[in-house]
Amino acid sequence: MAARIGEAAGTIAPAGISVQLYSVRSAMALDPQVAIGRLAALGLTQVEPYRFHLMVDDLERAFADHGVTAPSAHAPLLSMDDPGSAFAAAQRLGIGVVIDPATPPEAWATRAGVEGIARRLGELAHRAADDGVRVGYHNHYWEFAARVEGAVAFDVFADALDPGVVLEIDTYWVEVGGQSAPAVLRALGDRVEFIHAKDGPLTRDTKAQVALGLGAMDVPAVLAAAPRAVRVIEFDDTTGDVFDGIAASLSYLRAAEPKV
Repeated sequence: MAARIGEAAGTIAPAGISVQLYSVRSAMALDPQVAIGRLAALGLTQVEPYRFHLMVDDLERAFADHGVTAPSAHAPLLSMDDPGSAFAAAQRLGIGVVIDPATPPEAWATRAGVEGIARRLGELAHRAADDGVRVGYHNHYWEFAARVEGAVAFDVFADALDPGVVLEIDTYWVEVGGQSAPAVLRALGDRVEFIHAKDGPLTRDTKAQVALGLGAMDVPAVLAAAPRAVRVIEFDDTTGDVFDGIAASLSYLRAAEPKV
């Protein structure tokens, strides 16, 4: 019999710190081994790969060499011809949750579009459960800026979503979308297992993003609103050295939450 969603994964993981490897995509393109080694040297033991199914051998070697694991990863499940390849790659790399990183903004303009995304994620989650993997979704700003019949589009999505689908809330983009990230996190509760933690002036200018604590985000309120979620450091872009930014964000989180 097919496994039920969440059966293999058990309870929600305790809060920890990870980093989205998209933040260091230039270094990853040059040499994944070196890039992950630099992150491990900062003290990070968890990473969140992107398009990991296309670099399984490199990631497997880097994880083994640097003592790193990946509790979550991004893959474009909703647009892949064969999502099963991502689930198989996740099994091999020990990734528990495969998260779709983005959908087109226009898909969030109607109830049919929003509920269609939720329905497809539920179908994928049931399929992934057979491989002992769970499925998740990561937001941008447009899911919170868009309105569907007067309601915030993401709220319509969350109401329609199979409860077994994991939510990774990008707290920065929630705020850019015009909503309160702490309020959203409190409303969703334990459905949120990962948060993207980033800071900046709360604009769409990704190069303006800065280390945690240096921008306009109320980071302490965000962390308090999702005490059990894994904190995933991310920079969509930045004008400074991204490894320095990650190091500063890691130091901020460790000072704010010494037990994490």
